[in-house]
Amino acid sequence: MSKQAFLLVFLAYGLAIAGAGLLNHAMIALALPLLVYLGLSLYWRVPQPDLYCERTVADTTIRVGGETAVTLTITNQGPAIGELLVEDILPDALSIEAGEAQVLAPLPAGQSLTLTYTVRGARGTFVLPDIRVEAGEPFGLFKQKLVYEAPAQLSVIPAYRRLRHVPLRALRTLGFTGPLPSRQAGAGVDFYGVRQYQPGDPFRRVNWRAMARYGDTPYTTEFEQERITDIGLIVDTRRQGLLSFGHRSLLEYEVEAAAALADALLREGHRLGLLLYGQSVDWIFPGYGKTQRERVLRALATAAPADSQVFSSLNYLPTRLFPSRSQLIFVSPLLPGDETMLLRLRAYGYAVMVVSPDPIQFEASHLPPGHLLDTAQRLARIERRLFLRRVRQGGVTVVDWPVDRSLDEMIQASVRMGPPGRVMRVLR
Repeated sequence: MSKQAFLLVFLAYGLAIAGAGLLNHAMIALALPLLVYLGLSLYWRVPQPDLYCERTVADTTIRVGGETAVTLTITNQGPAIGELLVEDILPDALSIEAGEAQVLAPLPAGQSLTLTYTVRGARGTFVLPDIRVEAGEPFGLFKQKLVYEAPAQLSVIPAYRRLRHVPLRALRTLGFTGPLPSRQAGAGVDFYGVRQYQPGDPFRRVNWRAMARYGDTPYTTEFEQERITDIGLIVDTRRQGLLSFGHRSLLEYEVEAAAALADALLREGHRLGLLLYGQSVDWIFPGYGKTQRERVLRALATAAPADSQVFSSLNYLPTRLFPSRSQLIFVSPLLPGDETMLLRLRAYGYAVMVVSPDPIQFEASHLPPGHLLDTAQRLARIERRLFLRRVRQGGVTVVDWPVDRSLDEMIQASVRMGPPGRVMRVLR
C-alpha cells in the first residue's frame, strides 16, 4: 500500500470514529467520499503486471559526435493498466538529443506502447541498464514499481581523420602484395635493378637502353616486390603521462591517433594487433581487414587511464606477443626512462616507430600566458628534444606530434624530412 492510500484510510477511519464518538453525522458524512474513493481504487487496482519489454538500438556502433536512435516497446500481456510510467535510465555519459526516455500513459490489455529517442555519447562501451516501470490505477493510490530487463549495448568508437599513407620500412614482410618495399626483385612498380635476359622474361621488360649501351646482349629490368608486414600497435594508457584539462586529455589524442593508424594500415592490407598498456595486458590478436578494424576500434573505445605498480614502466612490455622483426608503433607522450625499453626493442630486432602527442604544447595551450610560462616551456622543450634525440640515435622513428596540428601532415612530413630514425616535426 502506498503512503497516499495509507493516509486516506487513516483519515477516513479517524473521521468515522470521531463522528461516532461525538454523535456528529456531518463528520461521518465526510468520511464517505474518502471511502468511495478508496473503494474505486481497490476495484481498479492492477494485479501483478505482465509486461514484455524490448529495446532496440538502430546503430550499435557510432563514432564520437554521432547519434543513434533507441526504440523501447512495452507490450501488455496481462490486464489493462490505468496508468503506466516507463523510464529508460541511461548512463551518465549518454545524452538525449531528441525525443523522451520516459512516458506516462494508460496501457490496455494486449496493446503496446513505444517510445523513441536519439542519444549521443562520449567514447566508451555502454550496456543500457534495466527499465523502470511503475503501474497503477488512475487514482494513483496503489502503485507497483517493477524492473524489466531489455539488454542492449552501444559502442561509441573514437572519431578520427583518415591518413593518406603510413611510411614504413619493415625489417620483415609477408608473402602477400602490399605497399611496403621488400628488397626483393619481382612484381612491383619501383625500379630494383637490371640483369641479363632469360628465356621466359616478359618482352615488355626488356631494357633497350642497356642493350644498346652494352652490346647485343639483351637485358631485363627488374622491379621491387611490394608486400605487407606484421604490425603491433601499442597504446600507452599509464595515468602518470596522461595530462588532462576538463574534458580533454592526452589519452583522447592517443586514441584518435591509434584509430587513424589502425584504419590506414588495415586498408593497406597489413596484419595488425593492438595492445593497451597500462592496467593489464589488453591484447587484440592480429588480423586483417574490416572485421579487425571493428575489433580494434571497439577496444580503443574502452581505453581509460590506468594506475598500476607493475606496468608503471615499459620494462614489462610483453614483447613475445609480437612476431620477430615485425613493425611496432608505440603511441605515447613518453615518460622518463621509456627510451631504455624502446632501444631494447630495436636491439631485439624490431622496427620501432613512436607517435608522441606533445605534452608540453598540450599543457601550455591550457595555461594562462605569462613570462614564467614561456621560460618553463623553453626549458621543457630542451629536455624533450634531448630525450627524443637519444631515442632517435637508437634507430627509432619518432613523430613528435603537436596535437593542434594534423597527424596526417606530421606523418607525411617524415617522407620529406629524410630516412627513418629522424625526429619528424614541422616547424611553426
